[in-house]
Parts: sequence; structure tokens; C-alpha cells
Amino acid sequence: MEVHIASPDDAAEIAQQLGELLGEIMDATGQKAFNFKFEEASSRLGDFLRQGKYFVLVTRMESGEMSGFVTMYESFALYAEGAFGTIAELFVRPEYRSRGIGLHLCEAAKDFGVKRGWRRLEVTTPPLPEFDRTLGCYERQGFSVTGGRKLKCVL
Repeated sequence: MEVHIASPDDAAEIAQQLGELLGEIMDATGQKAFNFKFEEASSRLGDFLRQGKYFVLVTRMESGEMSGFVTMYESFALYAEGAFGTIAELFVRPEYRSRGIGLHLCEAAKDFGVKRGWRRLEVTTPPLPEFDRTLGCYERQGFSVTGGRKLKCVL
């Protein structure tokens, strides 16, 4: 398995897996929290990658099949003492879980952030029992709960 930085050519394959991730989240919560449209997501991701607004690391098996990905974006804040990264999505296909792929993606994301000069890497998980395993995975990677809840306001 290898981890590499995605290019716009990978956008459709990543968008397909993003749809799988969002479907899993909605199934677990019983809420239609996302309005995922494959073509729009694929096009938007390609644009984000070309513009350098979004960073995606992907894992591929020896067969060439993409087994997972992590997406990140850069932000700036006084509380973070400058530039920092946020993990927007992390997904490993079900058939490849429990093989250390999520670990490799987290390590690669942290290394990527260090190279960009980020002071920290943040991630949000839903505060629901269905995501306790996800929270545990992040905590084993050195992430710690900082409090608060993620909120949104549709504009």
C-alpha cells in the first residue's frame, strides 16, 4: 500500500468513495445530513485540487485500487497561533478496514501538515455513540478532545 497526494485526475474516484462515506454517516445517524451529488462533488473536487485549496492523500493497494483517502484544508486563526489544517473527510473502504490504512492516512496527514508549517491538525467527529470507534481511532493517533460542537448555518 502506498500513500500519495491526489491529482485532479483522481477526483472521480475520490468522489465515489466520498459518497460511500456520507451514505455510511447518514445510515448511522438516520438523518439525511448531506445533499451529495456525484457529478457536482467530482467537479468541485477537481477544481479545489487545481486551485490548491484542498489537499487529498489517497492510499492504493498493490492492485492499484484506491482503498481510502483523507482530505484537508488550510485555515488561519489566532487561537491556533497561525496556520493549521483541518481534516474534512477520512474514509477507508469497508473491505480494507482494520489493516492499518487509517493509521497510515493519519500519519501521512500529520507529516503533510508539518511540511506546510501547520501548528496543529484538527478534526471533528459527531458526538454520537455510533462514532465512538472513530473518536477512539483519532485519540490513538494523538488527537485530543478540545470541547465544543461543530455547528453550521446554511448561507
